[in-house]
Amino acid sequence: MEKSTAYVLQVRPRIPERLSRLEELANNLWYSWDRSSRALFARLHPGLWKATGQSPKAFLKRVDEQRLQEAAEDRVFMANFNRVLADYDTYHGYVSPERVDDQLGENEFVAYFCAEFGFHESFPIYSGGLGILAGDHCKAASDLRLPFIGVGLLYRQGYFHQFIDGEGNQIASNSDSNFDDLPIAPAYLVDGSEATITLDLPGRQLHIKIWQAKVGHVTLYLLDTDLESNNPHDRDITHRLYGGDKVMRLEQEIVLGLGGAKALQVLELNPTVWHINEGHAAFLILERIRQKVQNEGMDFQTALECVAVNTVFTTHTPVPAGHDHFSAELLETYFAHYLPTLKIDRETFLSLGYSSDSPDFNMTSLAIRGTRFHNGVSRIHGEVSSSICGEMWPQISPEENPMTYITNGVHAPTFLAAEWVEVLERGLGMEWNGRMTDVEFWKNVERIPDHLFWSVRRMLKAKMLNMVRERISAQHFRNHGSEAHLDRLLKYVNPENPNVLTIGFARRFATYKRATMLFNDLDWLREIVSDPDRPVVFIFAGKAHPADVPGQDLIRRITEISRMPEFVGKILLIEGYDLGLSRKLVAGVDVWLNNPLYPLEASGTSGMKAGINGTINLSVLDGWWGESYDGSNGWAIKPLSESLPEEVRTREETRTLYELLQDQVVPLYYQHDKLGFSQNWVRMAKRSMATIMPRFNSRRMVEEYLIKCYLPASRQHQRYRANNFEVSHEISAWKARVRQAWNGVTARRTDTAVSDISFGQSLSLEVAINLNGLDPSDIRVEVLLGFQSKRRNARYVRHFYLQPAGKYNGAGEHLFVLTLDPEQCGKLEYQIRCYPHHDMLTHPFEMGMMRWL
Repeated sequence: MEKSTAYVLQVRPRIPERLSRLEELANNLWYSWDRSSRALFARLHPGLWKATGQSPKAFLKRVDEQRLQEAAEDRVFMANFNRVLADYDTYHGYVSPERVDDQLGENEFVAYFCAEFGFHESFPIYSGGLGILAGDHCKAASDLRLPFIGVGLLYRQGYFHQFIDGEGNQIASNSDSNFDDLPIAPAYLVDGSEATITLDLPGRQLHIKIWQAKVGHVTLYLLDTDLESNNPHDRDITHRLYGGDKVMRLEQEIVLGLGGAKALQVLELNPTVWHINEGHAAFLILERIRQKVQNEGMDFQTALECVAVNTVFTTHTPVPAGHDHFSAELLETYFAHYLPTLKIDRETFLSLGYSSDSPDFNMTSLAIRGTRFHNGVSRIHGEVSSSICGEMWPQISPEENPMTYITNGVHAPTFLAAEWVEVLERGLGMEWNGRMTDVEFWKNVERIPDHLFWSVRRMLKAKMLNMVRERISAQHFRNHGSEAHLDRLLKYVNPENPNVLTIGFARRFATYKRATMLFNDLDWLREIVSDPDRPVVFIFAGKAHPADVPGQDLIRRITEISRMPEFVGKILLIEGYDLGLSRKLVAGVDVWLNNPLYPLEASGTSGMKAGINGTINLSVLDGWWGESYDGSNGWAIKPLSESLPEEVRTREETRTLYELLQDQVVPLYYQHDKLGFSQNWVRMAKRSMATIMPRFNSRRMVEEYLIKCYLPASRQHQRYRANNFEVSHEISAWKARVRQAWNGVTARRTDTAVSDISFGQSLSLEVAINLNGLDPSDIRVEVLLGFQSKRRNARYVRHFYLQPAGKYNGAGEHLFVLTLDPEQCGKLEYQIRCYPHHDMLTHPFEMGMMRWL
């Protein structure tokens, strides 16, 4: 039979005038954290809403016009519609009170670059934690009315869709997004034409289109190479998130960094602060330098200083191997034509990405050398990053180098279940949303009646279990399972009677996260889960990267355990982990389990999302939990020393996990009183919410970035660009002079060290320094004084500066002196050091140079 041709015809409904603003709601990602707006679309056609992936824009293209006309005449629907519009207009019309000291000024704003952004499952340009954090950062910036834009890539394919077959094999499925279904629109230039840019790649020009998305008050700009004017290879550069080989990865990072900076230039946007969220976007440093060299006539080093002072770099990687790196040969291929525009040679260029552990060009090294504000994403990760990146400041100890930390947070309006809103309004007052970071205020969670708190927890758990039943059933039947076996699988997953202790583990399946640590002693685990009076269910979900075979082996192992007769129905694995599933799980399970290998969890945020919903964390003391755990808000697995073999650490930490489950978690949950629940469990759940909400929400995180990074960076930018970039030129010349002289700088004491004085006596210190051509004002000579400590050499509490007192002798030494009056009695210890000093440095130790006596 002859084949026929199928022609596609899209018939769009005409939206009634009274509902015309539905399109406005559909084109602003405000809907990603406003449940009322999403519910509005779902009411029109629940089945279609689900079928379109809860995408308002895709939904409006497909909904039947008759339903829209009926809704326009439905008084209940219109009342809800008008309430949503009122909330939308209030949110977008609100202007923060005028505050001068702690806000960016007029014409100041932040540009935030990231390779992925996760706002909602209907906008799939994210893969996991990094993207969702970036999305939460944008949302919180919008909530705070921070002048802020985002820059990223627009992928046809986000992270893959996951299916798991009956043997536990992960099947990755990719599908292209239709840009017409996404909440995006082309960006336009001031002359009204569509915004595009070009980049020079080896032997060709790459054409890039700029799109934009609205995220509340924030605009996100996205770059797209899938244009007919590009060759097939180049069209694929932004086709798949983290797709392809090393060459494709480099090209994506060139588009994000060079292209992103160039895009803002053609859009006539001039950020006063630039934020590189992970090293993928570090090439923006080079493009900004190029613009300074070409447009301002600067030399490379001056341009670098000018660019670095208002650039922030956040690293999320806890191991050196995790940082992106490319071979020198590959970099030369792609940047040979670019170097003349920077006015540097090959060696200078490659030195920007140098690290001692590899001959490759390291993107983290480039990011650190081209920025003056650097941070990890938790206290522990900040310490780890200070050590990993310590070679950037070779003579500075990790404790004092410029790497600091700002702990991640989660966007509470996105991840706090709607069921809590009324309870919080009644228990804490209508102002609870405005006091999100007030630690004392959140102690009032204790005032919520136990039975009311528990009823919300049961409701959330029932909804979660209902979703689990749906997903497990679909997965089971697709894999040709029987109805009889499905009954066994779902025996303890009963939304009508949600009284079984349910523990969740959902995250990326990477080996360091140790998803299968729970199964190290199956006899012990069997004993924990099989008490008929106190059953326990574990729910697993997550994806392994398609190229990560060990990660996929974890999925197979969980499947294998879940099929053992004694664990059927007690170990469940759900496929297709995404933001929608995450929201249900973190809010609905009783306990959130996390057992990474310390210190490889940079921060982690899923436990925060769980905690703000009254779910209790059971976690290794790594990442954020190392700061949050206080002994009363969850359970902690103390990690063993890193010096021990990994198998020993895992064995002993598994023992701790089993003991906590058997001796504390399970008994506490089933400690039911006459009201039918455990009051002590509710007490801990309240404590979880009260302690985690104010300290680990993204509003606090962005406010901390504002105070620690954005405001200082913007102020430094003003100083360095004033008077035709006078300070930029001065600092560049000063650093060159210091670098040339520093190896010849020596220091020695000229006084005799005294070891015993009486209180009230003075201690005179004299240090002679050979400045090797530097001026006495170019260095600072410092005494660190503190009580002696056995744990460390000394606990320094006071800093004193020696003052220059003229030349010491004919050998070119200069004398620095100090008369010190100790204010404490006891065994004190002091040390003397000197280092380069200039009032315009962003960090006192940014040059990485120091001499100790």
